[in-house]
Amino acid sequence: MKKPTKARTKQPKASKKVKFITTEIRCQEKSKGGLCYEVILAEPTINVTLPKLPPTPGKPMSAEEIEEKLKAAEERRLSLEAKKMADWSAKMAKIEEATRKKDELDKEFKTHSKVVLEQKMEQYEEKREAQISEIKEKLKMHAAEIEKTRHSLEHTKSEELQKQLEEKLRTAATLRDDKIKKILDRLKEHNTDKLNEVRATVDLLESQKSEEKTRIIENKLSTAEQNREKELQKKLETLRKHERRAEIVRQNKAALATQKDEDNVNVTASSG
Repeated sequence: MKKPTKARTKQPKASKKVKFITTEIRCQEKSKGGLCYEVILAEPTINVTLPKLPPTPGKPMSAEEIEEKLKAAEERRLSLEAKKMADWSAKMAKIEEATRKKDELDKEFKTHSKVVLEQKMEQYEEKREAQISEIKEKLKMHAAEIEKTRHSLEHTKSEELQKQLEEKLRTAATLRDDKIKKILDRLKEHNTDKLNEVRATVDLLESQKSEEKTRIIENKLSTAEQNREKELQKKLETLRKHERRAEIVRQNKAALATQKDEDNVNVTASSG
């Protein structure tokens, strides 16, 4: 349905001296991810009073003429509004296009950045694996060299120790042979009395040792006998305590049995 049109009165023509305010809208991408709009207005103008024109006698207008003028004015207003809407739609389309292009550029940049980052990460991973492999290889070579050096040192040390040991064994064997020879010479020089004296001393020492051993054994036996007597005394004391407790328990049982008999007798007497 059409909106009812309002009747408009005739407006006086504007003077040439009156300056109209011009408005301009500019759109530009100010920063990444946003748009900046600039609304530029003209400088304020001084209020100018329109001169009052003397009323001019005109021809009287008919209702049809007035209706035609109103329709023409309405059509001009609608055309102006349509033009404004078209301009606004064009500007909004440009803004949307710029936004779309910016989003596409952002998406493309993100995709490119992701691909570059993944390539860099793969290169870094490959370099790291290569470095780790190189370090492991160096460590293996170093360990092999250390093991080889250790084996050579051990072999050298074992040879030196073996030579020293053989030398010491030869020296010890020589000294032992010399001592044995000297002892044999001394033994040959000893006479029979000295041998008898030595034998007597050995026998005396053996007898003293046997007596000492016998005394030690007797002391141990006496100590063991005392300990055994103490253990027997403890066990006997324990048995006595146990017997006393058993006797007390028997007495308590007998007393309880006697009390029960008395109670039964009293109950029978009372019931009879």
